[in-house]
Amino acid sequence: MHGIVVRAAAYVASVFSLYIAAVMLIPAAVDLYYGHSDWQIFTFCALATGAVALTVAAATRGRAPVRSTRLAFFVVVVLWVTLAVVGALPIYVALDISFAGAIFESVSAITTTGSTVIVGLDDLPPGVLLWRSLLTGVGGLGVVVLGLFFLPLLNVGGFSYFQIESSDIEERPFDRLASFLRALVAIYVILTVLCALAYAMAGMSTFDAINHAMSTLATGGFSTHDASFGHFEDNWTVLWVGTIFMILGALPFSILILFVVRGRLDALRDPQIRLFLAYTAVIVIAVAVHRRVVNEVPFGEALTSSAFNLVSIITTTGFASEDYTLWEPFAVMMVFFATFLGGCSGSTSGAIKAYRFFVLGRMLQNGLRTLIYGRSVQPLRYGSRIIDEEMQRSVVLFMIAFFAVWVGGSVLLAAGNIDIVTALTASLTAVTNVGPGLGPIIGPAGNFSTLSDYALWVLSACMLLGRLEILAVFVLLTPTFWRN
Repeated sequence: MHGIVVRAAAYVASVFSLYIAAVMLIPAAVDLYYGHSDWQIFTFCALATGAVALTVAAATRGRAPVRSTRLAFFVVVVLWVTLAVVGALPIYVALDISFAGAIFESVSAITTTGSTVIVGLDDLPPGVLLWRSLLTGVGGLGVVVLGLFFLPLLNVGGFSYFQIESSDIEERPFDRLASFLRALVAIYVILTVLCALAYAMAGMSTFDAINHAMSTLATGGFSTHDASFGHFEDNWTVLWVGTIFMILGALPFSILILFVVRGRLDALRDPQIRLFLAYTAVIVIAVAVHRRVVNEVPFGEALTSSAFNLVSIITTTGFASEDYTLWEPFAVMMVFFATFLGGCSGSTSGAIKAYRFFVLGRMLQNGLRTLIYGRSVQPLRYGSRIIDEEMQRSVVLFMIAFFAVWVGGSVLLAAGNIDIVTALTASLTAVTNVGPGLGPIIGPAGNFSTLSDYALWVLSACMLLGRLEILAVFVLLTPTFWRN
């Protein structure tokens, strides 16, 4: 059984690698167009990846194994690790960084985290910059598919499209899967194009607009400039375009499809959307008003900068238009708090996510009601649907695992001689897939380039754990998983 699972996973990963090898030809063409010699690197990596992938695919091709939860868990993890390694190859060959740094950069891109070890982004070849953005785009779309289809079916987390659509489809979930995936890809691409056009109209160059659009919709946070959106700090229109599209990227794509394709206005009343928009608005307005009153910053400026930077943190994008760690303590505390939040299930954002807070709130409310009325138990509801015990258990398990990984990552980083603030916030920003942390080293004005290879490996693992909802990886580490 183990051999069948490994063989099937290897075949799927090899076929997937062929597609990624083809995508490498895009930055190769861009570098060739701009007359940069790095086109040879991307072409070589594409050919080498394609050759290895074809060999593995030919060696592992055979009768498809019986679909099982065990196979699904293993394939999901193998696919993301494969994408991380393949994505790192051009970065490692093209730049003067360690292999750990290249893996970190690739993992940061595909998990849409946005942390970087690269210094001098403004002077990098266009192909490398575009490759980083393409990885965030591929990772962002992969995150949506992961959250909508695989993790809910594995009972790891998330509300699937089928549960949102209607109860009768739950019995035949794949009847309309192909049409739904086509709609999903179409809407994702259309929103990315609209974002790029809006950035260009707001004053970005065409190249910057394309790269930042891919990273914005993917809530990835990669920029073509060391200063991130600080490069456009005086352009409020650019900041508001980024704010709007980051919010769109943090909404459930299944809901967007129901709204756009079927005109379902009622879909926008989903409880997690209302909760996400509510806590985002409250935090942004509170910080803007506080900065206006305490620091006498003009309200328009305070609202613009607070909205962009806090929405970037809440949606786990990681862009920054200025060093918000220099704001007053209240604002910095709100930034730290916002790191935990995240957007909606089935979106490109990470962190804990709004629906889990909604479920936990219902559980707390029900628990208090039980204390008052004794054995009087009422069902927990998510809108018109009942939140079953399995979903409640999944949310609680995730929260336990989330804080365990955060603490464990912080301890491992501290063991590598990293100061407490950097260790705590680096581990947190990795597992939540946010990007920048706090402090002078990894804050919005810094990056992760000064961290050791040991720390980069730890953070790469934390980013993958956070993106795969932690439990999907943990289950592979249990002896039960490997028993026949």
